Amino acid sequence: MSTPIKNRYDFVLVFDVKDGNPNGDPDAGNLPRVDAETGQGLVTDVCLKRKVRNYVQLTKDTEAGYDIFVKEKAILNQQIEKAYADLNIDLTKPPADAADGKKRNKEGQGQGSEIQKARDKMCADYFDIRTFGAVMSTGANAGQVRGPVQLTFARSVDQVVTLEHSITRMAVATEAEAEKQSGDNRTMGRKNTVPYGLYVAYGFISPALAAQTGFTEEDLGILWKALTDMFEYDRSAARGLMATRKLIVFKHSSALGDAHAHKLFEAVKVVKNTDVPRNFADYTLTIPEKDAFPGIEVIVH
Repeated sequence: MSTPIKNRYDFVLVFDVKDGNPNGDPDAGNLPRVDAETGQGLVTDVCLKRKVRNYVQLTKDTEAGYDIFVKEKAILNQQIEKAYADLNIDLTKPPADAADGKKRNKEGQGQGSEIQKARDKMCADYFDIRTFGAVMSTGANAGQVRGPVQLTFARSVDQVVTLEHSITRMAVATEAEAEKQSGDNRTMGRKNTVPYGLYVAYGFISPALAAQTGFTEEDLGILWKALTDMFEYDRSAARGLMATRKLIVFKHSSALGDAHAHKLFEAVKVVKNTDVPRNFADYTLTIPEKDAFPGIEVIVH
């Protein structure tokens, strides 16, 4: 794998949803998440990172170094223990290096430099740890990693309307239900959607943190690909029609950056050109010119 990235990046992710629920809130009957004061729709950073993880797991599943740490039905402590086993560190015996202690403070748990070795191993093996970081201080203990890639919540440009639809299933689950309905066998349910919403999320990539996790140019290319294509491989009737419309990347010429992120983000403008938007074409998206900011390259995916 190549060396860690050297440049700072900031980016804007623009995506939309039509007749779907982009991110249900389990505390609100799975209704689409909204800002209670403004009515704008919300999609959590966790939801977006889940889609990136799923994309990488689907497309890079057989490649070493691109496993996913936080995946469905995973037992995280087992994966941490595997890292120690791969390093031939026996957590039932005293540390091999006397500098880490003359005895094992707690059987089954790493200590001293062992934790750093396990943390480095986890970063090398798992794309999502290299990218987003992880808390691995449970079980065998591989410490914590702060990832170089950070995302905000996505917020809709305008207020969204959340709709509840009644749906009917022409079947029941048990014989008792069938008897209770005298063979009518109907089950009622609810489905929640947003007629249309255009969402904007912001992201930041730190080369200083990339140096700590080993996040490389190859990893960066996979991240851009995941952000542009992730909805193509995450289809669901519940989510309706979702698509990444634009990914605007600001590549700084230095590690510390050449402009404040909020100034760059403010240069990307999204304005509706109809009273009730129902398509991406109902908005005008303005992207700054490639040389609008000294020392910064504007890249549009």
